[in-house]
Amino acid sequence: MAQEDVLLKMVDITKEFPGVKALNEVHLDVRPGTVHALMGENGAGKSTLMKCLFGIYKKDSGHIYLDGKEIDFKTSKEALENGVAMVHQELNQALKRNVMDNLWLGRFPMKGPLVDEKKMYNDTKKLFADLGIDIDPRRIMSTLPVSQRQMLEIAKAVSYNAKVIVFDEPTSSLNENEVERLFKIINMLRDKGCGIIYISHKMAEILRISDDVTIMRDGTWIATEPAKNLTTDMIIKLMVGRELGNQFPPKENKPGEIALEVDNLTAQYSNLKDVSFKVRKGEIVGFAGLDSSGRTETLENIFGVATRHSGTIKLNGKECKNRNAAESIRNGFALLTEERRATGIFSILDIRENTVISNLKKYKKFGPILDDAAMKKDTQKYIDAMHTKTPSQSTKIRSLSGGNQQKVILGRWLLTEPEVLLLDEPTRGIDVGAKYEIYQLIIDLAKSGKIVIMVSSEMPELLGVCDRIMVMSGGRLAGEVDAKNTTQEEIMTLAAKYV
Repeated sequence: MAQEDVLLKMVDITKEFPGVKALNEVHLDVRPGTVHALMGENGAGKSTLMKCLFGIYKKDSGHIYLDGKEIDFKTSKEALENGVAMVHQELNQALKRNVMDNLWLGRFPMKGPLVDEKKMYNDTKKLFADLGIDIDPRRIMSTLPVSQRQMLEIAKAVSYNAKVIVFDEPTSSLNENEVERLFKIINMLRDKGCGIIYISHKMAEILRISDDVTIMRDGTWIATEPAKNLTTDMIIKLMVGRELGNQFPPKENKPGEIALEVDNLTAQYSNLKDVSFKVRKGEIVGFAGLDSSGRTETLENIFGVATRHSGTIKLNGKECKNRNAAESIRNGFALLTEERRATGIFSILDIRENTVISNLKKYKKFGPILDDAAMKKDTQKYIDAMHTKTPSQSTKIRSLSGGNQQKVILGRWLLTEPEVLLLDEPTRGIDVGAKYEIYQLIIDLAKSGKIVIMVSSEMPELLGVCDRIMVMSGGRLAGEVDAKNTTQEEIMTLAAKYV
């Protein structure tokens, strides 16, 4: 590739953290007016490479060129001011502020010593109109669903008129309509000559939208190919270094007698109304539906982290009040939340602390003294079981990739030995190899008699893993289907029933 054909050139980028070489002489060439996909398993180094570009991490060696000029951004602000923007997978927003405050934070339009609220409002409305986003600029961020907050991060990146925009798992929280809108935005940016770097684990997206694909493995560059020359199987083989068989493990669980009964579940502060269903021991039940359909709200009300207006929950014939998380854990319930950064990980703590934190009573030795050896043993058990990539148990969880963080949180809940495992988007942002491991774990839990209830936006995942699928629409249960004998079309028809 000739130098004049390259907008962004990264050469021999190396980055080490204590105990691990995250990047080893990685190179990447992005052409203007193209979408360049960056693929690899969790921990392959994709996000680390982009953070070196964006000024979040300081690279140890190597060179980066933008428009032929060498750059070395010290901060993300410097990157943004010089034409490089990044949409992060993990949202980091000022939730108590409104939409337009978040959009223009650090660069408010001023009128003398005061912020020009009118100009900020009008600029936001114009940007949203260009991108087809229908959100009130004065709405408080915390009142928006995750998918709309993700679209706002995309709008913010576009607002910088950047030459290079990095999208890190941009569709992990988006529904189908929002994904289509994102692709229109990306095509618009590509037509303007922008270079797009697109990180995703979703093969169909990559093959649909990309011009070029670079694959990384264990912090090294493996291959760069035109997307039109690749197939899903070829990409997986390059990513994992081996052939990967079926996408889903065989379903070997055999549901037994009814163990969980949920009757007329109605929420106090959301649209969830009169949801009733029963689940058998050893059964995997999926919850499908569009954004704001009540899927997440159902799990949160069962677990007691959302205020319930009415309804009863019975486990093995005994009523469970589940008024808060602590009571729910005592009653044998566990909840893996959708947004791991906001409600899952304790970012300042290490992996061991994150693993044992929901089960500290088990490790009490003498009074307040905890049994360190037992905590170490249990943590290692789940690091091994999940194949979590980490230098050690004392590594801060925030330094792990998103998928590896998810594995730690799942291990935490399994340590509580729950009877009912509630999983909200359990494989969000996780690579194809790690997904298989989590699917196998879910099936193994069901085989041992546990009840698994999982929310997922990925229809093939629900069909491939679950025994039955409950379809939510407008806060109500629109129907129930047998995963073996249904179609995506039938599920989508039910999902639109009360919209």
